[in-house]
Amino acid sequence: MKTFKQTLQILLIAGSVFAIAACEQGPAEDAGEKVDEMVTDAGNAIEDACEDVKEGVKAEDKDC
Repeated sequence: MKTFKQTLQILLIAGSVFAIAACEQGPAEDAGEKVDEMVTDAGNAIEDACEDVKEGVKAEDKDC
């Protein structure tokens, strides 16, 4: 489960970096928003997978 958290943190940091770098108006901003959305979606998918695994093994702590 540590791997899920580390991957999620890396994705969120990368998304933040892209979001900060894409503060200009125009195509760069659009690209940054798309990257940020993709990173968020990936992080959510990882968290969902973690929760599914914990449910499958009937873990008491279901937070990821």
